Amino acid sequence: MDKFEYGYSATLMRMAKMVINPESQIIRSQSNTKHIANHHHAKFPLQQIYYGAPGTGKSYEINNFTKIYSTIRTTFHPDSDYSTFVGAYKPVMQKVDLRDLSGHIVEGVQEDRIVYTFVKQAFLKAYLGAWQKYAKGGETAEPQFLVIEEINRGNCAQIFGDLFQLLDRSDNGFSTYPIEADSDLQNEIKKAFAEGGEYAIENGLDVDDAMDGYTSNYGETLSDDIKNGRVLLLPNNFYIWATMNTSDQSLFPIDSAFKRRWDWRYVKITDAGKAWKIKCGTEYCDWWTFVEEINKKIAKETSSDDKKLGYFFCKAKDGVITADKFVSKVLFYLWNDVFKDGDISLFKVSDEPEAEICFDAFYDSDNKVNIEAIRTFLVSVVGEENIKTNDDAPIAVDEDENGNAIDYTKYSFDGKSRLSKKDLGYNIVMKYINEHSDKTFAELQSDLAFDDTVDNKYRYKGVLARAEEITGSYTSCFGAEQKSSDGVKYKVLTWWNKYNIDFIIKFAKAQGWAVNKVTE
Repeated sequence: MDKFEYGYSATLMRMAKMVINPESQIIRSQSNTKHIANHHHAKFPLQQIYYGAPGTGKSYEINNFTKIYSTIRTTFHPDSDYSTFVGAYKPVMQKVDLRDLSGHIVEGVQEDRIVYTFVKQAFLKAYLGAWQKYAKGGETAEPQFLVIEEINRGNCAQIFGDLFQLLDRSDNGFSTYPIEADSDLQNEIKKAFAEGGEYAIENGLDVDDAMDGYTSNYGETLSDDIKNGRVLLLPNNFYIWATMNTSDQSLFPIDSAFKRRWDWRYVKITDAGKAWKIKCGTEYCDWWTFVEEINKKIAKETSSDDKKLGYFFCKAKDGVITADKFVSKVLFYLWNDVFKDGDISLFKVSDEPEAEICFDAFYDSDNKVNIEAIRTFLVSVVGEENIKTNDDAPIAVDEDENGNAIDYTKYSFDGKSRLSKKDLGYNIVMKYINEHSDKTFAELQSDLAFDDTVDNKYRYKGVLARAEEITGSYTSCFGAEQKSSDGVKYKVLTWWNKYNIDFIIKFAKAQGWAVNKVTE
C-alpha cells in the first residue's frame, strides 16, 4: 500500500465507503496505458465535493487527509472571480533604483514605488506545482491538491471561466479538452516553468501520449505547448477537492453541467464522541443528545436536512459549551435561520401566558444570559430526564481547549505501534475477547472487571457493559456493539486515560502479552 492510499484509508474510508462514479473514475480504456498504470486517480476522485449540514466536519476530513501533501487552499465568496482564483496584474509596492532628473540611476539609493506585476492566485499556484511534480516523478508523482472551501458561496461559472472545460477528465486522469491560455497567463506559466523559474521543470516533460490526436496550433508537441504556457491541461496528479454547506445552497446554485464533473461525497451528521456538554447553571445537557433531538425538530419544521446542526457546529472549550456560547451561536441560529418564520412555540420560555415569544427572552435586563430560559428551552427539546447535575457526567481527561484528546505517550502492542492510550486499552480488551470468544458475557465482564487501583470515577460503566446500559453522556465512552457467545449485546470501553491505563496494561502482561512505550 503506497503512502497516498494509506493516508486515504486511514482518514476517510473509516467513515464510509466511497462511491466512485463508475463512468467517470473506474472505467478506463486500453489507450494511453502509460498514463493509467499505477496512478492514484484510478482509486480516488480527482474532483470531489464534500457536502452536508454545517458542522459535520467536511473541512476537517479533507485537511486530515491532505495535510501530508502539497495543498493550496482557497475560499469562494460572492466577490470571487477569475482573477482572484487564477491570477491577474495588480499594483504592488517594490523597491526600485532612484533616478535623477536626467534618468540616470542614483548609485546605492532606492525608493518604494507602486508597480504592476502578475500575481498568482490559488489555481495557478496549484497548476504549476502539479506539473512540476509530474515532470519530476511521472506516474509516481506526488499529488498536488487544490482545496476550495465553501465552493457554492461564489459564482462558479464566473470564477472558473474557461477553466470549466478542463474539469472534463479522460480515463487517464488528464483533461480531455485543453484550452488556450491568454497572453498574460501564457507568459507567466512559461517564465515559471523555465530554468531558474519558481516552478522550474528540470527533468523535461513528456506527455505527448496523454491525448489522442492532439494537433498544436503552433506546430509544436503537446509537451512543448504545456511548458510554454500556450495551452492549459490538468495533469493526473492534480486533485481539486471542495466543501459545500447544503444550508447555503441558495447563494449560488450550481448548474448540472458543473455538477456532473465532480464526485459528490455526503458527510453525515454523526456523534464525534467528544462527550461535550452544554452547561446550564449547575446542570448540564449532553451536546450530542441535544443535537439528535433538535435535528428531529428541524427536519419536521423544514422538511429538509439542510438546516440541521452538525456535531462541530458549536465547539466546546474543555469539553463544555457555556450558556453564553450556546445562546449566541446555537439558539440565535435556530431562531433566525430555522424557526423564526414558522413554528416558534419551542422558544416559549416564559410562564406568563401573554409573554411575547422572542429571542430577547434568553437575556436578562442586565444583558446576561437567562439560565432559567435556557433550561426551559433545553427541557422542551431533550426532556427533563436529560438535564443532569454535573456529578452525573463522565469525567473526561487529557483534553485541549477544543475538547480533543491529547496523549503524548505512545505504545506498541500486538504488532501495532504508536498507539494512544485509548487505542491501546481497546486493542488489549478486543484481543482478549477474540481469544475467548466461547465465554459468556458474565465471564468476560468478570475477567475484565476493574480492581481497586482505579478510582470509581474513571471506571465509567466498566470495561464491558450491556448495550442497553450505555445511555446519555456515556454513549461516547464506548465502542461499537459486540455480541457474546450467550447472545448478550454489549460494548467495550474506549475511554482509557492516565487514570486507568495502568490497569489494562497490567492485565495484558498477566496474559503474557508485551506492551511497550514508544520512545522515538
